[in-house]
Amino acid sequence: MKNPMIIDCHGHYTTAPKALENWRNQQIAGIKDPALMPKVADLKISDDELRESIETNQLRLMKERGSDLTIFSPRASFMAHHIGDFNVSSTWAAICNELCYRVSQLFPDHFVPAAMLPQSPGVDPATCIPELEKCVKEYGNVGINLNPDPSGGHWTSPPLTDKQWYPIYEKMVEYDIPAMIHVSTSCNACFHTTGAHYLNADTTAFMQLIQGDLFKDFPTLKFIIPHGGGAVPYHWGRFRGLAQEMKKPLLKDHLLNNVFFDTCVYHQPGIDLLTKVIPVDNILFASEMIGAVRGIDPETGNYYDDTKRYIQASNILNDEHRYKVYEGNARRVFPRLDAALKAKGK
Repeated sequence: MKNPMIIDCHGHYTTAPKALENWRNQQIAGIKDPALMPKVADLKISDDELRESIETNQLRLMKERGSDLTIFSPRASFMAHHIGDFNVSSTWAAICNELCYRVSQLFPDHFVPAAMLPQSPGVDPATCIPELEKCVKEYGNVGINLNPDPSGGHWTSPPLTDKQWYPIYEKMVEYDIPAMIHVSTSCNACFHTTGAHYLNADTTAFMQLIQGDLFKDFPTLKFIIPHGGGAVPYHWGRFRGLAQEMKKPLLKDHLLNNVFFDTCVYHQPGIDLLTKVIPVDNILFASEMIGAVRGIDPETGNYYDDTKRYIQASNILNDEHRYKVYEGNARRVFPRLDAALKAKGK
């Protein structure tokens, strides 16, 4: 078997030049004082600045760790859909998506973009469609990030199975793109952003999907639940039992044709559990590096988020399984990525 391409399905532009954060801070200030609101044209980031931010960070680590291609989206904690109104979110999403597109143009062999949406609490998700269409048609985006809780930890939106979300799902089916279910910054002090809110959301999204029958309406819709699925693999028996009590089909029939999990699990026992419980066809390689957990594990001497090491060291996966996790499943779940790679002879 040929060596698989190592496709990381979960990368965020966490190392964008400081000018981006400065512009965002000014935009937030402009919500209270419109005289301070910056213009989009005020943000100036050169190609050289983008190159430096990538070459010294993501690309350097990709080369060191042996990954080939990253599906690259705006920084998740910066989405902050709870800040401002739809116009604020719309302007901010457009800026962040354009930067990821520019990175993909500067490093076409290593990065392919995925979009954040201009979601805003209480606003019809259909308002996100123009940005989604632009990112697919003009930027070549292969997926989107969908925030099930734009309120930032207060959960004021209906569940993902509600018809309010259907306009986005219709576009996802039309363009054959998956969504990674990914919340943003928590503005609720009860929930630490990356340690609680993210993992809560992963678990919550899965339970919402169990409770509904979304995939009867959208049989080709695909979701990736990040961070290894939150609590889902660890409590697989609980979820199977709850689905049974709700008179739902077996989980493998109810959800696993449409729901996938990434490998952003930062120790070997966690990856071993994930790969024992979840079918290999439903696992996509990811690291979310330079993300939530950037340090070195004192027990191993390696970076926590160097997830390829755990896949390589697994006693559960064979070479055929590893091919699926590293490359095959990503090409199947992201058909536009597969088409783009084939167009390059890969």
